[in-house]
Amino acid sequence: MLLTADYHTHTTYSHGKGTVLENAIRAKELGLKELGITDHGFSHPAFGINHRKLPNLIKDVEEAKKITGVNVLTGIESNILGQEGFLDLKEKDYQYFDLFLAGAHRFIKFKRVSDYFNFFLRNMATSTLRKKPSSSLIKLTTKAYINAIKKFPVDVITHLNFLYFSDAEEVAKAAADYGTYIELNAKKIHLTDEELYKVDKTGVRYLINSDAHTVDRIGDTKLVEGILDRVKIDMTRIDNIEGRLPSFRFKKYKEKM
Repeated sequence: MLLTADYHTHTTYSHGKGTVLENAIRAKELGLKELGITDHGFSHPAFGINHRKLPNLIKDVEEAKKITGVNVLTGIESNILGQEGFLDLKEKDYQYFDLFLAGAHRFIKFKRVSDYFNFFLRNMATSTLRKKPSSSLIKLTTKAYINAIKKFPVDVITHLNFLYFSDAEEVAKAAADYGTYIELNAKKIHLTDEELYKVDKTGVRYLINSDAHTVDRIGDTKLVEGILDRVKIDMTRIDNIEGRLPSFRFKKYKEKM
């Protein structure tokens, strides 16, 4: 399997170890056509990018493009802020970004106290104690993912169900309807084989991403390859392998603004 592009990588602008240029040089060495620089969103107090650093990030991306010839995209891994699906990338900031990823993360600044308790703490307790998630928690988390997809022009849902518990099949249905990709994350197991089998039946399209926090992991697909050996999903719906490049929802949305 030949990876064409890696759309989920982190840099020193959040808690990655490499610079934008170092990531881009590694992408060129691997023969990748495109690379997403997708540091964590603004509501992450410890690891998120902030507005003050945005001009430097954009400058670094442009420089990396010129030096390497790789199409480097200024992206973000936005945080889901609760069951209403609000994200921490606002429309006023769309002009600065080429790529819009969204995922559920821990220890971020939630919009409401109720989301902190119901969305974050309940999921955290369930995962930490390795409990079976309740039907009400699954319903709440599913609503959060689906609302994010419906309300915002999200390109990719990252590591679906990692530390958060949703009905992945229902989330995938919404993603398929709205043109949002489901990520197959090569850094961590986030969907069970059974979940992925059900997700595939929805017809949703995928991207394989490294979620690299170090330069040496860019383009790494080993974990996903192992999963694909077990779950025979439709490989023609993975849009960043074998020379293919995806069609992104966010770009189309911005062209109509």
